[in-house]
Amino acid sequence: MVELKTDASLDAMREAGRVVAQALTAVREAADVGVRLVDLDRVAREVLREAGADSPFLGYRPGFAPTPFPATLCVSVNDAIVHGIPDGYRLRDGDLVSADFGARLGGWVGDSAVSFTVGRARPADTRLVETAFAALDAGIAAAVVGNRIGDIAHAIGTVCRTAGYGIPDGFGGHGIGRRMHEDPGVPNEGRPGRGMPLRHGMVLAIEPMLTAGGKDDYYADRDGWTLRTCDGSRAAHAEHTVAITEEGPRVLTVL
Repeated sequence: MVELKTDASLDAMREAGRVVAQALTAVREAADVGVRLVDLDRVAREVLREAGADSPFLGYRPGFAPTPFPATLCVSVNDAIVHGIPDGYRLRDGDLVSADFGARLGGWVGDSAVSFTVGRARPADTRLVETAFAALDAGIAAAVVGNRIGDIAHAIGTVCRTAGYGIPDGFGGHGIGRRMHEDPGVPNEGRPGRGMPLRHGMVLAIEPMLTAGGKDDYYADRDGWTLRTCDGSRAAHAEHTVAITEEGPRVLTVL
């Protein structure tokens, strides 16, 4: 069932989204050659603490996961697509990092992700990241009253496929509100004019995931969480929490 949020609820979700944006900004600023992934998680935890928020990621255990997620931040490096667990790995020059973060404040959740390069960027990685954000922008632009979920999916998929990138099978965006994952699902590829109509008060986490090798397959790492490309190519991930309103898309996870 899809919950339509009131305007007051959207304002409350905006405050949760602001915490998410602050944390991802702090994580990106802290990410440098030699910094451990667990240190980035500590940076994100501190933002939560200062805001009086908590983490919808920490302890989360969906059906596919063998254990609860042990951190507040997902950090996926190079061939890791999503759900990377922060560990003692030290970032290296040229690493491609995707950071995914959520915050719960006042009972409402925000969720967002960014991708960036540490140190000197490879041109191919720059193009991959730029395409991920272009796909996100296209999905957001399609998130208007009167369109359908398929219009968002088609907009994202068109950008990704035109650039020659893969789209991991079975993963995409989702509704969000009191819980991190709510109905409806938001695929990263689909047919326009299909799926649930978009209405004022719907809130969606729109999140393109791209693989540089052009393949859609992936495998789960030994930790049971981290998803990696089968061909070893790099991946990028971009995400915003977006409210559907009569005035147009309202991005909730920005500063």
